[in-house]
Amino acid sequence: MKFVGTCYRAHDPRWAFKPISGDGAATRGARFNPKGVPALYLGLSILTAVKEANQGFAHRIDPCVLCAYDVQCEDIADLTSEQGRQEWSVSLDDMACAWAMALAEGDRPTSWSVYDRLLGRGVAGILVPSFAPGTEINDRNLVLWDWGPQRPHKVNVSDPSGRLPKDQLSWR
Repeated sequence: MKFVGTCYRAHDPRWAFKPISGDGAATRGARFNPKGVPALYLGLSILTAVKEANQGFAHRIDPCVLCAYDVQCEDIADLTSEQGRQEWSVSLDDMACAWAMALAEGDRPTSWSVYDRLLGRGVAGILVPSFAPGTEINDRNLVLWDWGPQRPHKVNVSDPSGRLPKDQLSWR
């Protein structure tokens, strides 16, 4: 499928100078990308992005930079429905696994099998339910493994006033 729309991400400020790099996710891996593989995790709503950032700790949220992204990306696998998951041979249990616990225990999260299975089929990313604590049925994320400034996998951060830092030294 083709995804066209605005997405959001609540960044750790140390990555705000590279809002479309995916480097943060590559450092140790995340739910849908193995360590060393850059991935861009975007919420389809501002609230979903905030829920993803605070992971259920509503009483406390670390400082973050909230960014909006303009996305025009083809080759997206929609895994938000049972029909879509069957089409791509992906199980909801694999997607919803306790990936952080698996990493902490030195195991490979089963959710990484989604990446393994779909990347070889030309998929640039996935549309998935959010698994962050406190999410609702309509909270969705777009996770990209292949993106850039040009089509067919175009992603641009919206910064019309030029307020995002250009490097880590910009935070002085």
